[in-house]
Amino acid sequence: MHPSFEKVLVADDDLPWEVVDEKIKRKVMSYTNELMLVKVAFKQGGIGTIHQHPHLQISYVAGGVFEVTIGDQTRNLKEGDVYFVPSNVLHGAVCLEEGLLIDVFNPMREDFV
Repeated sequence: MHPSFEKVLVADDDLPWEVVDEKIKRKVMSYTNELMLVKVAFKQGGIGTIHQHPHLQISYVAGGVFEVTIGDQTRNLKEGDVYFVPSNVLHGAVCLEEGLLIDVFNPMREDFV
């Protein structure tokens, strides 16, 4: 067990959703200074606006279909697909079919806690 994790054994039902907007909500599942895992639920039409941050990001499409843009590349991704975002690269997503993303950040996103 790593003592720096905010939570080590995490039951989804124990955590509340944080409403980002009317079509997006998220749960910060756990984190250390170096690593964070976040669940992000989208309703159809939800938009993760184009943005950038210094964090490395890996995202797993746990459900739904998303149009994902990273830099000058855009592709539709579905359940089971993964995308990688380098530091400081513009990226965003549009939810085409209601779904769920699992985002992992390095280092953790201080703006999420």
